[in-house]
Amino acid sequence: MQAGPREITTPFRPIPLEIPEGMKPNEFFNSTENLADLVHNNGLLANPENLLLYRKALGHSNEFDCSIIYNTSKVILDPLGRPVRRTQVPAAVRHVWNRMNGILIEYMLERYPDPADVLVLAGEASLDATWPLTAPGVPSIRMLHNHFIVFPMGELRQARLADPANPNLTDGGQHSLFQQYMRDVYREFFTRALELEILKPAADEHARLDLTGYPQGLPSWEIQGGAAALQDIRFWREYDAILKGFLDFYRTFFSQVSTRNAPMPADVHFPHHVEEVLLFNNDFLKTAKKVRDRCIHDARYANAIRWQPAFKQLIYRNDDGRLIVTISQNSIGNAITELLGVVVNRVPDAAAYERSEPALIEKLLEVRQRLIEADLGDGIATDYWPAG
Repeated sequence: MQAGPREITTPFRPIPLEIPEGMKPNEFFNSTENLADLVHNNGLLANPENLLLYRKALGHSNEFDCSIIYNTSKVILDPLGRPVRRTQVPAAVRHVWNRMNGILIEYMLERYPDPADVLVLAGEASLDATWPLTAPGVPSIRMLHNHFIVFPMGELRQARLADPANPNLTDGGQHSLFQQYMRDVYREFFTRALELEILKPAADEHARLDLTGYPQGLPSWEIQGGAAALQDIRFWREYDAILKGFLDFYRTFFSQVSTRNAPMPADVHFPHHVEEVLLFNNDFLKTAKKVRDRCIHDARYANAIRWQPAFKQLIYRNDDGRLIVTISQNSIGNAITELLGVVVNRVPDAAAYERSEPALIEKLLEVRQRLIEADLGDGIATDYWPAG
């Protein structure tokens, strides 16, 4: 079977929301009103830390698909003031969120034990409004949330090959700015800055899925100990360390793009390595100059730059059943599934969605019960399920 990214079609039930006259969709979706609808129609569980588990109304997969959002819509009314990455979340909230993540991933792996049958993934993407608010692709809900998704491998094998030139498939070595021009220094920075015990660097061939050929060229780490390691707080600290390293690299690079010979950004996590590895590396600084010169002469290119850190960080199971962590520059705003070469074409089709809905909800309620028993929240009742 030919390897390559796959494009699947996922039906959904149209959302019965009317956008107020005079508002753009991205403006409305950032509102408290929209988040209230999310709770009432799709909410599964909530806790005092403002973490909300919900069914994805516009899902990636109807086999298993849900998210946890840090729902600060009522406590932080300014959408641009809300936490949008793990490093901005209060420690007590992040502690609870990590426990929830571990239980959800553990459930998916138990329910779907064979990597030949399903692709299991979980992770998050930056939701910063880091490019103009009026531009297409601006995040619809500017709050930190992550995804828990299962794709049947049979469906992916039967799916048509996606166009490798699809602009959303930007995270491979042939497209990404980091990978194309700065791959060596990018990996050297991670290697020297991070002190990891549970996460072990993984070779590209071990991280890549045979069916899709993705991820392509990204730094990846194997979770030693597998699913059991997700219940160890040291793993989540290392998971955070990878993000911190990425943020340092991104912020340092684009500060150099913005201003020649800019000082080190304030509050970097690994200042010695930023100075020694990045700010004294010719490839790093040559690439910054290349991008800066183009920004000066190309208004469209400059407007498309995401000046603040934009990323996707992912935990997934590879073909051998090992759990892999990877992180990527989110240069266009593409979906987290496309990091693994899965392009999802969502289509409104209530009848098709409703055929999958009972089995999907059964699994969502099963994992919700595990969270309730672990004292991680209380169930929410909707028109589709009781509070539990």
